This record gives sequence, C-alpha cells and structure tokens, in this order.
Amino acid sequence: MIPAKADPDKQEEYLVQTLEPRLDEARAGQRAVFFVDAAHFVLAPFLGFLWSAARLFIPAPAGRQRFNVLGALNAITHELISVTNDTYITSKEVCALLQKLADLKPGIPITLFLDNARYQKCALVIETAIRLQIELCFLPPYSPNLNLIERLWRFVKKECLYSTYYPSFGPFKAAITECLEQTHSKHKPALDTLLTLRFQRFEKTQIMGV
Repeated sequence: MIPAKADPDKQEEYLVQTLEPRLDEARAGQRAVFFVDAAHFVLAPFLGFLWSAARLFIPAPAGRQRFNVLGALNAITHELISVTNDTYITSKEVCALLQKLADLKPGIPITLFLDNARYQKCALVIETAIRLQIELCFLPPYSPNLNLIERLWRFVKKECLYSTYYPSFGPFKAAITECLEQTHSKHKPALDTLLTLRFQRFEKTQIMGV
C-alpha cells in the first residue's frame, strides 16, 4: 500500500533533484546527511504471530504511556543522534536535536531530510537551523518511503516490541533504549543491510471503484 495522497511524480523529481545529489556528496565525504523523524512508542500490545492448538490468553500491558524518540540517522554511518522524553515532541526538542548535530562539528555541511510535521516546519526551527548553518530539506508530503529512519523505527518494533509483554513502563522504555544503543554493535550487520540508500519508487496508479 502507498499513502493515498502521495504523488509519485513529485517524489521522483525530489529524488533526482534534491535527495540523490546530496547523498552523492555524503558518499564522497563532502556532506553529512541525516534523516530525521519522531517515533512515539506507546505501552500497548504489539501483536506478532502466534499459533496455538488450544485457545490461549496472553497478558497485555495496561496504560497508554509513551516513549518519544526524535532521531537523526546518519545516511552513511547509520549513527543515531536522538532526543527523548515521555511527554510530547515539540519544536523545542527539534531545536535541541539541531544543537546536538551542530556540536558534532563534522567540518562539512550538514543536511537534514525531514517530513512536514508542524513542530519541525516552524519559524523557531528554521531560524535555529539558519543560525547553526544546518540545511533543512523537507520531503514531499506523504513520503515515508523517502525517509530512511522510518526503516529503523520498524526494526525497533520488530526487534523488541512485537509479541513481547512488558509489565510496566520502565522495562518497556529500557528495551527500546537498549535496542537503539546497540545500533552500532549488536544490530549493525542487520541495519547495514536494511538501511541501504535504495528508496522505493511508485508508479502512477489508477484507483478503480468497486
């Protein structure tokens, strides 16, 4: 499935004119490119697959607490820089992430690819990015397939949340944190295969009535 409002032509144009040229510079060591997005992990059942010959009841976590991770994923090294909280992601957290990236002092231009969430595409964030000399490139609307970090979020859910019961928010948060901290160690081989710079393309589709 693809988002109903996605525009394949705009995505293709963006890939060719904006995304791929900067990734070429990143491969050549001339630019640091990061993909930015927030994941909101809610303490709720994440169902996987369970086959049982008899009817079986399994526990499910109670409550709706959530662990928010605003991440910036390096397109080449797959290093993850993040800001986390248990409340909400706002422009304040985005600015804090921009400052963390600026503090890396890579010695080359920094470019971020991110979606059009209101807390990211606001005056405070844009002004902060200009001050820190960070380029913000906003993806076309409804284009999660062009945001590399979306694959990382799916990996985290599969690795430590699907079909797993956490009795309280503490162990739930700790599991996510540990998984993210191991992206450069335990999970590096799997992520190097998953986080390739090949992006899914869509052709124009005709929606037929039924």
